[in-house]
Amino acid sequence: MRTYVVQSGDTLSRIAKRFGVSVSSIINANSQLTNMDYIIPGQVLQIPNASIHYYVIQAGDTFYGISQKFNIQINDLISANPNVDPQRLYIGQRIVLPNSSGNSIVDTTSEYGFQEMVEDIDALKKKYPFLEVVSLGKSAMGKDIWAIKIGEGPKKVHYNGSFHANEWITTVLLMKFIEDYAKAYSTDGNLRGSDMKKWFNNTSLWVVPMVNPDGVELVQEGITEQHPYYKQLLEWNNGSFNFSGWKANIRGVDLNDQFPANWEEEKERRAATGPGPRDWVGPYPLSEPEAKTIANFTNNNNFDMVIALHTQGEEIYWNYRDLEPPVSEEIANHFQSVSGYKPIKLTGSDAGYKDWFIQDFRRPGFTVEAGRGINPLPITDFPRIYNEVIGIMIDGLKVV
Repeated sequence: MRTYVVQSGDTLSRIAKRFGVSVSSIINANSQLTNMDYIIPGQVLQIPNASIHYYVIQAGDTFYGISQKFNIQINDLISANPNVDPQRLYIGQRIVLPNSSGNSIVDTTSEYGFQEMVEDIDALKKKYPFLEVVSLGKSAMGKDIWAIKIGEGPKKVHYNGSFHANEWITTVLLMKFIEDYAKAYSTDGNLRGSDMKKWFNNTSLWVVPMVNPDGVELVQEGITEQHPYYKQLLEWNNGSFNFSGWKANIRGVDLNDQFPANWEEEKERRAATGPGPRDWVGPYPLSEPEAKTIANFTNNNNFDMVIALHTQGEEIYWNYRDLEPPVSEEIANHFQSVSGYKPIKLTGSDAGYKDWFIQDFRRPGFTVEAGRGINPLPITDFPRIYNEVIGIMIDGLKVV
């Protein structure tokens, strides 16, 4: 058993991954965690022993080189060795190697937030230099809204995820697809029976894995008194410290009700009249930096098709007020054949990203409601959900 002091940004899932133990084993070793929603910086935890792997420092070793050699995040390596100065390594010194994710960069087995995404984007870019990575803008709290481009073809497609904070599993779906696509392109080209080298040359895919980074962080980490929106968030969340049901951005605005597609009607329809966990459309269309960033990005790229990943329901929304092109329904039916998800002709909904894209561009736009259950969907559902939606993500490159 070892003692660990919780740091800012820690979650039980991140600590468990770092030390190679399960979340349940940490909870069992710390009776004070019973029924706690979040851990807080400064809290002292007992970490049960795990199967510890050691490495002996060789001439020329650095923490960065070791992290690359063993496919370990450098922050995890530093955290697993709190008494080791990375700048003063010496030959023969023994350090702890935290559990790695094998040959895969994107870990699909544990909680996945902004921190994990940024580290994985950096690792993917180093491993696959043909990926193009850009920051489109900043969230309300100043986090980068990252976009990743794969492919060099004339057709342009856009996928995005985590518009809603507690739907963060959509980020993992997109990040894993980027990794699988990049790996296939750099090897034999085959991914689930499709020649990805062909689609790389035909289609340019832009992916924004996390539209709402502040909201995702809130759902996963909760708040302390140091949070700049501490008092407001507690008030908006009816005094509860449990933010697992939070969909909005950090200012309490539902980002998928922010687009200028009959926004006024959506405002009248929604019960929420001010900031809160969900369904407030905001003071005016595109008032939030995250929504405005995605709108500007879409306008600047003139995409042929877009897909917004949400959860849950196993449904595909493909229309908007009969403004969509006739091919949209055909594409939705094809997506059904590769996923099993049901195409739905939706009515009584406005101001969403897909709605605005169809209205302004008159091109195919889709909302895919992945998985089934209660948000946030557990990460243990990932293999099944990914197996369902990867067909949509591959075929989205072909149908435009």
